[in-house]
Amino acid sequence: MAFDECPPHPATRKYMQDSVDRTTRWLERCKREMKRLNGREDAINPKQMLFGINQGGTFEDIRIEHAKRIREMDLDGYALGGLAVGESHEEMYRIIEETVPYLPEDKPTYLMGVGTPMNILEAVERGVDFFDCVYPARNGRHGHAYTNHGKMNLQNARYELDDRPLDETCDCPVCRHYSRAYIRHLLKAREMLGLRLMVTHNLYFYNTMMEEIRDAIEKGCFQEYKKKKAEQLEEDHK
Repeated sequence: MAFDECPPHPATRKYMQDSVDRTTRWLERCKREMKRLNGREDAINPKQMLFGINQGGTFEDIRIEHAKRIREMDLDGYALGGLAVGESHEEMYRIIEETVPYLPEDKPTYLMGVGTPMNILEAVERGVDFFDCVYPARNGRHGHAYTNHGKMNLQNARYELDDRPLDETCDCPVCRHYSRAYIRHLLKAREMLGLRLMVTHNLYFYNTMMEEIRDAIEKGCFQEYKKKKAEQLEEDHK
């Protein structure tokens, strides 16, 4: 990833424009230096890819103009940065929808720091290819499990004697071998194993969902999959 400035939210239009211009200058310098280094005989990884990061906050026109500028640099991939930093989900979706069409279709598009399972579904629908986020790990450490029947909070007393797995439809090692009650006990006792089990399950859930998304896209039924998955995610966990 080329170095960029992630402006605060909210920011004035002038600050945002100056910040985006600075990010563009850094990207140009980065590309030149990377070319120089990769041209050396002792280059360690001459095939390393370089992604440029689109910025512009929630200023639609600044985002689009910046996307056009970095698209001309023919990079290996393109990222959307500066989102999920305080704006509403609706604003984020709007910016993604307006910006992605100005990035190359034949290059990967990466949404930085996002997000919830629903955020991912909405972003994929708008053309995003991949993601990174602390959600599954951080929320797992706080006792929140993502399942095919909504999000559950293992800190709740109703799971104290619940001998079912976190998700009865999940095939991860945690759901195959441990009960909700046991994991809750570990969390309450501040036993590190509880955190590890929660994170393991959540990562499995996210990875499985991404596999399902790819499969649905290849089969041409992503809209049907998204609708069904969204309904599952909105369920009240029993």
